[in-house]
Amino acid sequence: MALFTTLYSGSSGNCAVVLQEGRYLLIDMGKSCRTTLRALNSLGLAVSDCEGVLITHEHADHVSGLDTFLKHYSVPVFGCADTLDMLDSRGVLPPAIDAVAVDGRSEDIGPFHVTSFPTSHDVPCCGYRIRAAQGHTMALATDLGVLTPVVEEHLSGCGLVALEANYDAFSLHGGPYPYYLKVRISSDRGHLDNRACAAAILDLIQDGCKKFALCHLSQTNNSPELALTTVYNVLLAAGIQPGRDVQIQAQERNAVSPWLEF
Repeated sequence: MALFTTLYSGSSGNCAVVLQEGRYLLIDMGKSCRTTLRALNSLGLAVSDCEGVLITHEHADHVSGLDTFLKHYSVPVFGCADTLDMLDSRGVLPPAIDAVAVDGRSEDIGPFHVTSFPTSHDVPCCGYRIRAAQGHTMALATDLGVLTPVVEEHLSGCGLVALEANYDAFSLHGGPYPYYLKVRISSDRGHLDNRACAAAILDLIQDGCKKFALCHLSQTNNSPELALTTVYNVLLAAGIQPGRDVQIQAQERNAVSPWLEF
């Protein structure tokens, strides 16, 4: 059995956990080291059991706790070369830390087989497809303005997909953000909205995926209720009953979300 959860997920910070038989991977660390350690402790997870930290990209809501964490713990870091170079230039990566570039390739990390794939964002960014020891597979893709064929290929066939549902389009365009920021968020190099997320989930269900985690919800331009309602409406229109045919979970912004098995 393999498990997935997020320690926190949203525009204010992101960190996910993939667990297999007591060993785990972290994906990003966008809040303080203290917040992250407290969340891990609540799950009974020790840092000594962490096989590595996978970084999606350099934005603060994905790496702001990494600097302090790596000063105290020698955990390997994985990410695309451009991201690692940027973190190194900022002094985030201590010299003794193993920093491994995984651009578009696979890496065995403890009991996990990890494949990175590029996502469409305004800085170099990647998602991850992770196969656990018994062949159970999940994928995570956040911070992407559009699902490219490469992203679709890596999400296809997974038992669980953690996918961005960042904003509700009406809330964004009618909301308080300045025009340039609205354009950035809604562009093909920005973020995925609820309707695009729902359409992707519908396609992935046809490929056999039955479990989904909605991630990276905007505090200003979205809510769990809005995201779930949009996804549910699309699925119901296609004759798919959430809760019966598929499991959809919106991840908590400031708390650990329930485990999802894959």
